[in-house]
Amino acid sequence: MKDILNRLILHEALNAKEAKEVLIGIANAKYNVSQIASFLTVYMMRSIQLEELEGFRDALLELCVPVDLSQYNPIDLCGTGGDGKDTFNISTLASFVTAAQGVKVTKHGNYGVSSSCGSSNVMEALGIKFTADKDFLEKALDQVGICVLHAPLFHPAMKQVAPIRKALGVKTFFNMLGPMVNPAFPKNQMVGVFNLELARMYAYLYQKTDKNFSIVHALDGYDEVSLTGDTKVISRQSERVLRPEDFQVSRLAAEDIAGGESVASAAKIFVDILSGKGTSAQNHVVCANAALAVNTATGVGLETAFERAMDSLKNGAALKKLQQLQAL
Repeated sequence: MKDILNRLILHEALNAKEAKEVLIGIANAKYNVSQIASFLTVYMMRSIQLEELEGFRDALLELCVPVDLSQYNPIDLCGTGGDGKDTFNISTLASFVTAAQGVKVTKHGNYGVSSSCGSSNVMEALGIKFTADKDFLEKALDQVGICVLHAPLFHPAMKQVAPIRKALGVKTFFNMLGPMVNPAFPKNQMVGVFNLELARMYAYLYQKTDKNFSIVHALDGYDEVSLTGDTKVISRQSERVLRPEDFQVSRLAAEDIAGGESVASAAKIFVDILSGKGTSAQNHVVCANAALAVNTATGVGLETAFERAMDSLKNGAALKKLQQLQAL
């Protein structure tokens, strides 16, 4: 690690093979806490390079506990986090709304590191039990249409890093990797990223896979379709800019989509929105993300998907998905 750190301090980049080897070394407890913290810190000081990102991704996929749910042809809605915006749990809510449209969802998530409440925090607060048991996950997809994949259960190798990330409390390159390492290897993916540079890298790496994807970055910084401005969307076929007007809704202000300061308040916002008690701004931003997910997975037009998403909030179909998962 000393040689690697010296090279990185001199602004050298690792190739994909070296990056993969370092991450496997970290997972195998080859390095001490100070060395790992220093390694993570380097990437807070400079941009990660494409080959480094590819190597880190390949390491995590090799080390993960895979779960084959391909028969359901699911989608994952997952953001990198780390955008510093502290919104409520938009992509997790959108996952339940997407499931209410009949599209199967394998939601990959984790506890918040740089935000107060990650996807796993809010799911846990709402009584969702985490498991890596394939039979249960299949049962959830069969009966509810959505299952939750809590990252630490499928990435045991990362237990060396979890306490260090938590202690640092700021975004690291692991934020960038989260959406890329869903252990179900879903063929459909809607990914939110926190800057345009990362969107381009994701697009390049995803073009080399057989994934059907939409990579999303709101041009004012959000890692989702925020409706606070225009959003860049990169897919296999095209690049486009989505505007709030494309969903027939007006632009929102940042405070309209701000999240809970605690897990309890985030969970309350979550249930309120699914129960039809959300503000029109909250409903619109959740349904815009669900609409893009449905569009990505099925090709249904955005306007139609948005209208159906709004209906699923109003008629309680999305809430029913949460209640069914809680009951399971």
